[in-house]
Amino acid sequence: MEKDVYNSYMDQVQKYPLLTYEMEVELSKRIESGDANAKMELVQSNLRLVVSIAKKLNVSSHSIMDLIQEGNLGLMTAASKFHYSFKTRFSTYAYSWIMQYMLRYLHNRCAPISLPHRKDEVIRHVAAAQQYLFQQTGHQPSLEELSVYLGMPEKLIKEAMQYSFTITSLDTECGSDGTSSVEDLLPDSRFSPEEKMLDRENREEIQDLIKTLPEKEQKVIYHRFNFACEQRPKTLREISVMLGVSAETIRQMELRALRRMRSAVHVKQFSAVNE
Repeated sequence: MEKDVYNSYMDQVQKYPLLTYEMEVELSKRIESGDANAKMELVQSNLRLVVSIAKKLNVSSHSIMDLIQEGNLGLMTAASKFHYSFKTRFSTYAYSWIMQYMLRYLHNRCAPISLPHRKDEVIRHVAAAQQYLFQQTGHQPSLEELSVYLGMPEKLIKEAMQYSFTITSLDTECGSDGTSSVEDLLPDSRFSPEEKMLDRENREEIQDLIKTLPEKEQKVIYHRFNFACEQRPKTLREISVMLGVSAETIRQMELRALRRMRSAVHVKQFSAVNE
């Protein structure tokens, strides 16, 4: 029975075309503008990636379709967070999200202490509702939306979402050949090149914005937000002494500088959308 369901599912997902890097960038720009259809197209074109990962992780005691369903939730999350400025293929970015959701599912299923049947059932209903509502709305449903759809109290849904992080042994075997463990598949989160790159780019963009300000406003922002990496940011009074004006004047300069920077960001975003 499951084999028939799997084959039918594969026939369906293979109908969706694969995307080039340029097509992914275009979809990401459409998603940024709020196009739900673009997000769904990005997801559908990568459903085969989920199947590929599920086949590597599949444990004989678990349904591969359940594993695929969990992976699809991770794929949807990745599609919501992906941005063309990452300058990487979507599949590369989505891999860790898909793996995270699948491992979370295996953690729960392989846990030394099983969840009560009722709680396990609620988790499955919530997961299915999240996937369905995402497909219908194009965004991750809120607790309120899930509560209305399922007819359950928000508190119960929140608890069910927490249950899915049940602890399991890192030595739990995964994979059809039994040669891999959960520990082998966990990504090293101590260093994130993506986060480091984004942080560097954000700092560079902010520093470029500061350079467009008048000289005194530059100094105010520089010291108020501690770009000098001192022990702490300087107070309004400390900066007022440096510049020879009142603390209230420094406060007004800070507000004026922040308004200028926000305005510059809005202009930049508007220009990017209209390119």
